[in-house]
Amino acid sequence: MGTFAVINPATGETVAEYPDATAEEIEASLASAQKAYQEWARKTTVAERAALAKRAAELFDERKDELGAIINREMGKPLDQSIGEAEFSGAITAAFADNAEKWLADEHLEVEDGLKTFFRYQGTGVILGIMPWNYPYYQVARFAVPNLILGNTIVLKHAAQCPESALALEQLFRDAGFPKGAYVNVFATHEQLADIIADDRIQGVSLTGSERAGAIVAEQAGRALKKCVLELGGSDVFLVLDTDDIDHAVAHAVGGRMENTGQACNGSKRIVVMDKHFEEFKEKFVAAIGGQSYGEDFGPLSSAQATKNLASQVQGAIDQGAEVLVGNNTPEGNLFTPTVLTGITPSMDVYSQELFGPVAQLYKVSSDEEAIELANSSPYGLGSVVICDDLERAEQVGNQLDVGMVFIGASGLEGADVPFGGVKKSGYGRELGKVGMLEFANKKLFRFAAK
Repeated sequence: MGTFAVINPATGETVAEYPDATAEEIEASLASAQKAYQEWARKTTVAERAALAKRAAELFDERKDELGAIINREMGKPLDQSIGEAEFSGAITAAFADNAEKWLADEHLEVEDGLKTFFRYQGTGVILGIMPWNYPYYQVARFAVPNLILGNTIVLKHAAQCPESALALEQLFRDAGFPKGAYVNVFATHEQLADIIADDRIQGVSLTGSERAGAIVAEQAGRALKKCVLELGGSDVFLVLDTDDIDHAVAHAVGGRMENTGQACNGSKRIVVMDKHFEEFKEKFVAAIGGQSYGEDFGPLSSAQATKNLASQVQGAIDQGAEVLVGNNTPEGNLFTPTVLTGITPSMDVYSQELFGPVAQLYKVSSDEEAIELANSSPYGLGSVVICDDLERAEQVGNQLDVGMVFIGASGLEGADVPFGGVKKSGYGRELGKVGMLEFANKKLFRFAAK
């Protein structure tokens, strides 16, 4: 079997296999992307490139059923969520297209000598994207689209289990009118990626994936003096401080934990509840997690290895003394029963791990200070949710969280034009919104002498 294969996680069936790229194909991809940068990206306007992105947004919507079926088969996401991901990718693409001229407008600077001075945002060249399997379209859209509009070109290496969605994306961008070489898919191996990163034609690298992969890519990029953006793991906290609506808190905690079968880097993985609400919340949360429906609310885990890894982590927690409130840690194939763990202490391995699947950790605290300390004890710092009827208190707690994002009052507050990213071992850099569009920009300074 080659590196790239579609293995239906619901059945274990190998549906299709694709050969790894040859050295000649890698060279042709780099040459094509470099040519497109020189002959297309440099010679077109932001408006012209944004118009192509606008057409790509329409194609995401027109092809959403086909696109949804592909990733349902590749990584097991329930079909309605898969279609929803294609729709959201279209919304992201449209947001970048609609805002591009405003976000990329020259930024005039007030300088001491009064000379006309401004930044102009332009592309830098070919950018390598290394993308994950958990959101095969969304992750690519938020990386590739702003760079294409900015004036960069893309070489994209997708996850090994997503070859058909990778090819579908490449075709979508071509059908939207982007020229050959503007967006190039490569079925590159890990060894080939190191050579690609080192190639002088590559000007930057964006990776979404594991902490381990991020460390490797950052080292390789640093050695080659290439900028990189890393969106890595997360063990996001969901804080319930004080509320008159526990049902609302439970619903959002369940949604935050179960989205994409719990396989979201910014999923609500650690549920931290103030003692006054703990028993009521626990009863309702456990009942709601236990009532999740396979095929409707969640699907299989993405692969046999993912299932094995999660089961091992949960068993380790049990062996070290954690209590299972719901769930049995006996997967059937890649079907993992939604689970809630409690009684977790800092001495347990799971306390500092990311659980990538439908497993929640439930904690009780007695003060805001204790909640903040627990939240910040994680090596990760991606996002957070704070539930508190006193919004000023919620904001003050959010100020003290070592995270890149604070959602107050609800989970799922992501938006097509809302920046995304974290701190600590969750990586660095931002995607989406204006800040995401400028990550790989040449912030070129213009200065005019006085006449």
